[in-house]
Amino acid sequence: MKLAEAESTMQKSVDATLRSFNTIRTGRANASLLDKVTVDYYGAPTGLKALANINAPDSSTILIQPYDRTTLNMIEKAISLSDVGLTTNNDGTVIRLNIPPLTSDRRKEFVKLATKYAEEGRVAIRSIRRDAIDSIRKQEKNSELSEDESRDRQEDLQKLTNKYIAKIDELLAEKEKDIMTV
Repeated sequence: MKLAEAESTMQKSVDATLRSFNTIRTGRANASLLDKVTVDYYGAPTGLKALANINAPDSSTILIQPYDRTTLNMIEKAISLSDVGLTTNNDGTVIRLNIPPLTSDRRKEFVKLATKYAEEGRVAIRSIRRDAIDSIRKQEKNSELSEDESRDRQEDLQKLTNKYIAKIDELLAEKEKDIMTV
């Protein structure tokens, strides 16, 4: 595994962690809360974004406007079955989700969830590092690299790992701040 490959894969891990963070509720409405909601659309699991226009007209409401009105009940059912924890308000043309203010206990739970997602991201990055180091050591063993080259590459890889773990830590700090802001 080359250093550029490892860096690319680490960046993908950071992006995945960020997507996970976006599914955690903060005190205000955000359309990305519904990113993981899938609707059983005529037997096929389909992402909600493919079936409806989703926006947040104000800080306490998410508005879901289906492209096809016949999917309204399917979307409503999918949201109620998901782990979003919001009740739907269906008026026949759109679905409104009212975002209640978070209690301090709920905020603490969301911070724990964000910490869990961050740790999963860090583990993924360390796993990438481990695979790359194994590859470097294999090259050294096969005499494709000298000891010095191997050590230099491993040091570069460690610097890269530290950089991407720091990015995840920064994202976590931002998310915690968002969650705890009343």
